[in-house]
Amino acid sequence: MSRPSSYDVIVVGLGAMGSAAAYRLARRGVRVLGLDRWSPPHTHGSSHGRSRIIREAYFEHPLYVPLVQRAYACWAEIEALSGRRIYRRTGGLMLGAPDGAVVAGARRSALEHGLPFEELSADEVRRRFPAWRPPEDAVGIFEPRAGMLDPEAAIEAHLGLARREGAVLRFDEPVVSWTAAGDGVEATTPRGTYRAARLVLAVGAWTPGLLPGLDLPLAVERNVVCWFDPPRRTAGEASRPGMDAAAARATGLAPHAAHLFAPERFPVFIHELTPGLAWYGFPDTGDGVKAAIHHGGEVVEPEAVRRRVTDDDVARIRTLLRAHLPAADGPLREATVCLYTNAPDDHFLIDRHPEHAAVVIASPCSGHGFKFAAAIGEVIAELALDGRSRFDLSPFRIERLRR
Repeated sequence: MSRPSSYDVIVVGLGAMGSAAAYRLARRGVRVLGLDRWSPPHTHGSSHGRSRIIREAYFEHPLYVPLVQRAYACWAEIEALSGRRIYRRTGGLMLGAPDGAVVAGARRSALEHGLPFEELSADEVRRRFPAWRPPEDAVGIFEPRAGMLDPEAAIEAHLGLARREGAVLRFDEPVVSWTAAGDGVEATTPRGTYRAARLVLAVGAWTPGLLPGLDLPLAVERNVVCWFDPPRRTAGEASRPGMDAAAARATGLAPHAAHLFAPERFPVFIHELTPGLAWYGFPDTGDGVKAAIHHGGEVVEPEAVRRRVTDDDVARIRTLLRAHLPAADGPLREATVCLYTNAPDDHFLIDRHPEHAAVVIASPCSGHGFKFAAAIGEVIAELALDGRSRFDLSPFRIERLRR
């Protein structure tokens, strides 16, 4: 039997977190092998769909703010090194009840970290962003630095930079098992066995399958994302071609609906409807207005996901458009399925294996992790090579999930 190919670190999964980790590890001069069951970027997991929100006044918890601030800096670095545009600033609007989780949480993070923000009444939201029809008792937290990330461009950039630093990347090669072997680890695929001193598991929805002995309470959730074409004209519109929204209002004419959703006029948003139920969306950058419900999808097995989007899936989202963003209620342009891998407390899982210190587990991010990927790549490299990170990772420890 031939000796397994040997590396310093094997990274399993090359989506958002794994591609960033492969780059950061290779940049530190170690021999890196990256393995993915498909050819990333792909549409099978959690890192596709042309846009992801990045926001700083983090409603989930203030402890995320330093990590997302580092992510902003890392994304700028990746853009400069790769020549790819990844981040687009649009501003971000967090909407909901004044004491709801989204608004109160965003306000808390902004105040605790001294972040710029504005608190807007429902009337102020309508005046500032005419597409919106928020509930009368809703308020908004507007943060100016929020915006959009391009997930496909981000993954391609990280993988390209990883190769530039010497990483070996193998696609369409799933890891079927791994073992701790003496002073290192071995990962086995249908094509062979690879050996390394360290192993990184960044496989998202496939995490439970590669950690069967830990019996972690992780749930994979199917969520649907839709793009809608705003009608080219609103009801009763008679504005002239080329007339902008301000000029149309001055003459008493309604603007083209599409103009209401241009990224210069319409921020990314998260709108909490009731406790525990929110939806989110993006401006129209040429593909239509993107919208989805945050959580609430069916729990699935990653190998048996219903990939076909049904009329009922679309209807749930269209109902919200008609109530709150009626000018976006146009033809369905596209729809896709995205997977969340959720921990019971909706925090991340970033830690070393409790029984094998050479193994780092990362990327079950409960549906809100992509924005952090560039920084989490650094964190994974630190854990794998140094055994610790500069950031407080205590809320992301594996032990909390095993109690």
